[in-house]
Amino acid sequence: MSLFDNKTILVTGGTGSFGHRFVSRVLQDYRPKKLIIYSRDELKQYDMQQIHNASCMRYFIGDVRDKERLITAMKDVDFVVHAAALKQVPAAEYNPQECIKTNIDGAQNVIDAAIANNVERVVALSTDKAANPVNLYGATKLASDKLFVAANNISGAHGPRFSVVRYGNVVGSRGSVVPFFRKKVAEGDTVLPVTDPNMTRFWITLDQGVEFVLQSFRRMQGGEIFVPKIPSIRIIDLVEAFTGKREYEEIGIRPGEKIHEMMVPEEVAHHSVEFDDHFVIRPPINFFDRNINYFCNKLGEQGKAAEKGYEYHSGTNPHFLSVSELKQLNEGAE
Repeated sequence: MSLFDNKTILVTGGTGSFGHRFVSRVLQDYRPKKLIIYSRDELKQYDMQQIHNASCMRYFIGDVRDKERLITAMKDVDFVVHAAALKQVPAAEYNPQECIKTNIDGAQNVIDAAIANNVERVVALSTDKAANPVNLYGATKLASDKLFVAANNISGAHGPRFSVVRYGNVVGSRGSVVPFFRKKVAEGDTVLPVTDPNMTRFWITLDQGVEFVLQSFRRMQGGEIFVPKIPSIRIIDLVEAFTGKREYEEIGIRPGEKIHEMMVPEEVAHHSVEFDDHFVIRPPINFFDRNINYFCNKLGEQGKAAEKGYEYHSGTNPHFLSVSELKQLNEGAE
């Protein structure tokens, strides 16, 4: 039997881009007992119900800021994907207290609700911006990551296991650069705005992100931060993929924006394990009730210690997508 067959899965923030694709994949490949969407927007839930109305689907109005509601929603739940977050970097800079309430306090509420219901496994979605953060959004997600890692101590020997998935920019997700550029081109713009022409980013498709999360559920022992090996892009190459030329209007760095992104900082290289298609950042703390060998995961895959001083950086990543590859990905994200 598959890991997800006859299981109850809850997705916080499930009406977002990730949630839609995750639900499509689970309904296609598995036979869950229940698949619960937990989110605060009734209109987005209504719209999603028009697409995903299988008999196993449940829609639960609630906010991750509300611990009691989360405890109710997680009754008899086996697996949780925590995707709810405030994610817009400039908005977080202007509204830090709101970002903290959702991304940090909400993370602790998810942890408390999972422990209260003895959920089996929780995977929390993070971001490259949580590594060496320079903006409020990244700082809140770093704090969230730390909470989920440490939760494995609180849950005890037989309680839930918590892990984190950290990846880069998702092609075509709401609020990201691809739909923004597509809208500009559709409106007739031939010169696209660029904050800095030297900018690079990690790049992953929604399907790749969903697959990595599903694999992380299979691999996890608790306490890991999973980081996929994915390509980088140059923002100027993305401009050319949309317009056929490398002309742009430089508009300056937005509040809290980085030129390059990081997923495995040099400072945690000594905690990191390299596998064929991903890295694992091991917990910096010891768990009191168990000693886990993170060099061999639950699937039996063997890893090796990352090189001393190694860093996984979007600007020095050996794999960059070409303009033609970007065109193909952008077309697939429509």
